[in-house]
Amino acid sequence: MARRRQLYEGKAKILFEGPEPGTLVQYFKDDATAGNGAKSGVITGKGVLNNRISEHLMLRLQEIGIPTHFIRRINMREQLVKEVEIIPLEVVIRNVAAGSISKRFNIPEGQRLPRPIVEFYYKNDELGDPLVSEDHIIAFGWACPHDLEDMTGMAMRVNDFLCGLFSGIGIQLVDFKLEFGRCWEGEDMRIVLADEISPDNCRLWDLNTNEKLDKDRFRRDLGNVKEAYQEVARRMGILPENGAGGDMKGPETVQ
Repeated sequence: MARRRQLYEGKAKILFEGPEPGTLVQYFKDDATAGNGAKSGVITGKGVLNNRISEHLMLRLQEIGIPTHFIRRINMREQLVKEVEIIPLEVVIRNVAAGSISKRFNIPEGQRLPRPIVEFYYKNDELGDPLVSEDHIIAFGWACPHDLEDMTGMAMRVNDFLCGLFSGIGIQLVDFKLEFGRCWEGEDMRIVLADEISPDNCRLWDLNTNEKLDKDRFRRDLGNVKEAYQEVARRMGILPENGAGGDMKGPETVQ
């Protein structure tokens, strides 16, 4: 049977029409990019690992009442998700200085911030995903004040939960990126967590050694990228001790 119609392709995922109205199939690629596509490569098995890690985290967040677009995992590389209207913002939560915030404010990487900081970036590769204020967001109609309140509140709850979850397996959640979408049910609309949560969009450091277990290994040419992702999955209990990302089995694909 022919694959369903492709609707969108991003740097790390492809979206296909779903088997039922209001659903999509989200496919995880092995492609890796950095610097808004300035650097690119392929990490064999990364998509499989991210699919499993994101599934696990989305399900755990649903258990504590965070609404998400996730419905179920279909197979090793695909998820069934709700169709949402993506809000064109990246919501970044920072617990420890790293990456751009270290450069902007000359803060040593690894220094714990006085409190978690929430930042908004406009999703536009051509503009380099610029940092924006709440005034920009409201003035340009990307989100209303109520939407922003919902996103910020959910982001902080997600941060609290994930910090505890990762700490329990010896990992420090340095920072991470979330995306949200508007989910319509008849006339009712609610903001839900969308996209993915994985080492692609989280900075994860070993609590004892500060070893990087995320995409910074690709950005900074540190090597062993897949092995780092596997280590995160192993500690989360979703990868056997001797498992490899490309060997994880799952249900049959939806065609």
